[in-house]
Amino acid sequence: MTPNEDRKIREGFKPKTWNEIKTNDSWAIFKVMAEFVDGYERLSRIGPSVSIFGSARTKPDHKHYILAEEIGYKLTQNGYGVITGGGPGIMEAGNKGAHRGNGTSVGLNIELPFEQSDNSYTSKGMSLDFDYFFVRKVMFVKYSQGFIVMPGGFGTLDELFEAMTLIQTKKIGKFPIVLVDSDFWGGIIEWIKKVLLEENETISTSDLDLFRIVDTADQAIEHLNKFYTKNNLKPNF
Repeated sequence: MTPNEDRKIREGFKPKTWNEIKTNDSWAIFKVMAEFVDGYERLSRIGPSVSIFGSARTKPDHKHYILAEEIGYKLTQNGYGVITGGGPGIMEAGNKGAHRGNGTSVGLNIELPFEQSDNSYTSKGMSLDFDYFFVRKVMFVKYSQGFIVMPGGFGTLDELFEAMTLIQTKKIGKFPIVLVDSDFWGGIIEWIKKVLLEENETISTSDLDLFRIVDTADQAIEHLNKFYTKNNLKPNF
């Protein structure tokens, strides 16, 4: 990290005065509108697609990277495009698989202090840049026919739980959410069952049906296809 990059990061975390906040909010409206318009216009053309989430820190020789690439490839062979966050790690793997399968490969990029950098496997004109996390998250949900959630960190968990919340509260229609790697997800799912469901009753038993845990690319694709066949839907909202 260069001294200038370090300075920009530190300054970005400085508290702002109330007057600065009010002024920035007024002008930010136009930037937010521009990001929504650009996203809607460009992504409305991509067709049925599935988002792949996971850690930006995963290396190309890691089993999760290899699996995410395989999933991205097999999604394209089943008629889906692939949407990722456009960066390295699992995101790169998903886009790489879609690129190898000659399918639609979308990257929704955002500037982050440490991890984010564009990967080179997105389709022409399908690499979008966002300044606002919430606009980017709207695009993931609006233009995805399913979520493939690979092992990841806080950002991955954020996307997962927001999607489940939106479906649970019926703010969006139900779509398949697939958690890949039972060893990785097993602990948190057991915590959800024990602490949230059994001990505190803060969720319902039916909420456990919002997701499916799998271990292979074929199982992930099978669940997506079965969801749309079972519900007599075409994978296109």
